[in-house]
Amino acid sequence: MTDEMPVVPEDTVDLPAESRDPAAPAPLGVARVPTGRPEVDAGLERLGDADHLPADGHLEVYEDVHRGLREALAALDAHPAVPPASPPMSSSYEHRS
Repeated sequence: MTDEMPVVPEDTVDLPAESRDPAAPAPLGVARVPTGRPEVDAGLERLGDADHLPADGHLEVYEDVHRGLREALAALDAHPAVPPASPPMSSSYEHRS
């Protein structure tokens, strides 16, 4: 251990001392850009919940998002149901003599 004081970011200097607690949850400030896929965008929004939780609460959020992304990927692999084959159409040419 050292006797050096931790560096406090300049944008928090004017905040009360209790707001500068390095162990307190703080947003990372990472922009989340929508993808256009509702299931993925919901996961990105859910990640924002981790910004306001202590570190021991992050795991639940990350596992939830991971589960949602796995389901979205699995849905991409699912093949749409193949419609039943229709009977061949008879043509008038088949009945010629």
